[in-house]
Amino acid sequence: MHIEQLRDFCMAKKGVTEHFPFDNSTLVFKVMNKMFALTPLEKWERGDSFINLKCDPVKSEQLRAIYEGIYPGYHMSKKHWNTVKINISDVSDTLVLELITHSYNLVINGLPKKIKKELSKL
Repeated sequence: MHIEQLRDFCMAKKGVTEHFPFDNSTLVFKVMNKMFALTPLEKWERGDSFINLKCDPVKSEQLRAIYEGIYPGYHMSKKHWNTVKINISDVSDTLVLELITHSYNLVINGLPKKIKKELSKL
């Protein structure tokens, strides 16, 4: 997977915006101003591609037990975030996309009704 493919997939989701709130290298995707994915671009350039994704805590533990390329979120809450290695691990591109969607949906489900209503109008 190329970074452009990952970016296009995230940006195609309703209400998503991209930001660099931490530095000039860490690309953050938000839905309705809530973060659901982040990835360090400088690492992609060096061939160490990964993405941090929000995940249900029970599902996180299951995924970490199955895949070497999924582990507790780097610089994130270890309970609610996973780091997912891309291109050089046992994690398929299809699974990466499924986990991005899972993260996006978790954030949407946690939004207040008023914000969900705004999102539905987009």
